[in-house]
Amino acid sequence: MLEKIVSEIRGYEGITRKQRISEVVETLRTVADFGSTVLGPGDDSGALKDGDGYLLLAADGIWPKFLRKEPYAAGKAAVVVGANDIYAMGGRPLAMVNVVAGGEKDWLKEVLRGMEEGCQRLRVPMVGGHFHPEADECSLSVATLGRATNLLKSISAEVGEELILALDLRGKPGGSRAVKSWDAFSDTSPGELRYRLEALVSIAENKLARAAKDVSNPGILGSISTLLESSKKGGYIEIERIPRPKGVTLREWLKVFPSYGFVLSARSQDSSRCLQIFRERGVAAEVVGTVTDAQKIELSYQSKKAVLFDLSREGIIGI
Repeated sequence: MLEKIVSEIRGYEGITRKQRISEVVETLRTVADFGSTVLGPGDDSGALKDGDGYLLLAADGIWPKFLRKEPYAAGKAAVVVGANDIYAMGGRPLAMVNVVAGGEKDWLKEVLRGMEEGCQRLRVPMVGGHFHPEADECSLSVATLGRATNLLKSISAEVGEELILALDLRGKPGGSRAVKSWDAFSDTSPGELRYRLEALVSIAENKLARAAKDVSNPGILGSISTLLESSKKGGYIEIERIPRPKGVTLREWLKVFPSYGFVLSARSQDSSRCLQIFRERGVAAEVVGTVTDAQKIELSYQSKKAVLFDLSREGIIGI
């Protein structure tokens, strides 16, 4: 079973498509800072110093195959992933803008309906954007502005810290044919949804964790691995400790794109408080592993062990 998990995760499109990110980042790194940048390309959002806090700016584009097949779900997802990027940094989203391409009337109507629903649920305004009605191919991107008083960075995990995985299991399969998703969003009131997401802000402002990342395209194991790669560390992950809803197979769950999922790195003396903050909001949270200096992502499952990635020889995003 563990060998199958390793093989499937390594070949999963949500991970393999990340491998060319470094080409873009390295080219644009020379213009990433003109004096105010605290975090540039490679984290969930960029961060600029702003008074006693930080302005955050994130951008996300939606998979074309997802966008073509399920425009309503894609429109909603674009808003959710933008907000999650800001919350993963310990901030609150303030506003969004979009770029939409593709003029087919019914398709466009569904995309816009999805974005409207997402903004209504998260109570984040969509304040502008740009539209290409004559485009030959459809596309959708959303940029999100946020603000934080203290940052959670994906580059800051330290050896010996515990890896915390927080997932909202009170949902249902997303129904997407193009993306393996878990929807803990659609049946949740705006107030309750914000309350759950505010867990990240509370942890950041109380300095209970050093690093965080949202669980996105690469799935659970892939997202943990990219956090560790960004921190230039390794990790040991106990798969059996990963929270999972009933009725979903483990191999499906490890590749899921949840509407609410975050991985954090915290000192052992702070991890229990982090778990409490999530759990008191009804979010399942567990310590699933530790940060190591081995430059490898090691897994254990049913008394067996295997290496998922050897970061000394290969990269996931290569940054």
